[in-house]
Amino acid sequence: MGLRFGLAKATGAVLTWGLRNVLHRPAGNMPGKIALYVDADLIGHLSARLSKGSIVVVGTNGKTTVTNLLADSIEAAGMTVACNRSGANLDSGVATTLLQTPRADWGVFETDELWMARILPQLQADYVVLLNLFRDQEDRMGGMGRIRESIVGALSASPRTTLVYTADDPQCAAIAAAVKNPCIAVGVAHDMDLAKLGALESEACPQCGAPLVYQVRQYDHLGEYRCDACDFARPSLDVAAQEVRLGADGLSFVATCSEGLAAKAVSGASEAACASPSQDSVRYAQGAAYLVYNLLSAFVAARLTGVSPDAFQRAADAFDPKNGRLQRYAIGERSLLLNLAKNPAGFNENLRLVLADEAPKAVAFFVNDKEGDGRDVSWLADVDFETLAAASSAGLRVFAGGLRKEDLRDRLARAGLDAQLVDGIEDVLSALPESGLAENAGVYVIANYTALPEVKVVLDRL
Repeated sequence: MGLRFGLAKATGAVLTWGLRNVLHRPAGNMPGKIALYVDADLIGHLSARLSKGSIVVVGTNGKTTVTNLLADSIEAAGMTVACNRSGANLDSGVATTLLQTPRADWGVFETDELWMARILPQLQADYVVLLNLFRDQEDRMGGMGRIRESIVGALSASPRTTLVYTADDPQCAAIAAAVKNPCIAVGVAHDMDLAKLGALESEACPQCGAPLVYQVRQYDHLGEYRCDACDFARPSLDVAAQEVRLGADGLSFVATCSEGLAAKAVSGASEAACASPSQDSVRYAQGAAYLVYNLLSAFVAARLTGVSPDAFQRAADAFDPKNGRLQRYAIGERSLLLNLAKNPAGFNENLRLVLADEAPKAVAFFVNDKEGDGRDVSWLADVDFETLAAASSAGLRVFAGGLRKEDLRDRLARAGLDAQLVDGIEDVLSALPESGLAENAGVYVIANYTALPEVKVVLDRL
């Protein structure tokens, strides 16, 4: 370690103090960014502060939710956690979190798909939780092949890391098939009977390029699949969600662990926690289908760290990150639901929540094109606004906001939806009294990555 490590720690401490106490700004990235210039191996050196180990959470959608829920469940079990809860998921965010944590039992870190290649080889995490891979920010990310190759390279550089992955996602399954790491496959055991949103185009086999055949298609490209041109197929599940129930009052399922799961755990404590076979009920207050996968992945990772099913359920019952993900507000008589969506899959799953509410309602979409979002918004063409238009009557008001509000309005118009342009959420709330909707009509606000904080600041104030 030596002099560079000592200077890096001192730099991080000074920057953290200055940002918080002088500039009154969050110190989530900058201390680690500058300290990494001083010591490029800082994350590896600081990993010694984690006495039990670490977990990396990666994927297109759901990273922040799973990371925070997993950290909460570990704390509910009486252990301490270092976690980049705010979603600072580059190497600078992970380094900052470690610099600001003198000691912890576990580290739980959200990481960007491409930046994991810089983080995991240093961290040598015990587990990587791979949630899903959807088309997202292609002007930054490139094609799906590039993302898979980056994740495979990161895992190959950390050979003792166990990969917990969503086997229902063929992109994730292709990564598991390409690495020598121990792997734990999780997925949904039966058809959740979801209405299909979006164009269900033929998904190409990641192994040979031929069209995949789906026995069950849950949503987007997730489901039970096989390739008739080669031997690629959904792997057998080590942990399966069974008896899935989705409703307005939330979701529930039974997590069933197969025989042999304990052998894939990396410590005595996690082997005991994953003694198989086992069946544990999991419940959550929100009923979105994609949350079944998020909850299942978080549950499996928590069990591997030694968290009991009861402790995990306590954390799930109390989970309220207040970060704009499925966050509810009461504005006067109106109930408002704010959520993130940053790609076609995310938007379509949000539309599923809107469509489940058959009462008159308002929906506001906010889309930016800043660096964190990706400059190209052509992906809006793949969002199934047509289904929303077909299912809606006169009791629907639609608003379009964000830096790309005019593109958004045009896309909504092509779907048959007449959207009012707004500069912010204040304009939406001001327009509602004249909208003809009842005072207690629901309001749904769907915003992409950089638009979400802008909306949230106003709603928090109100």
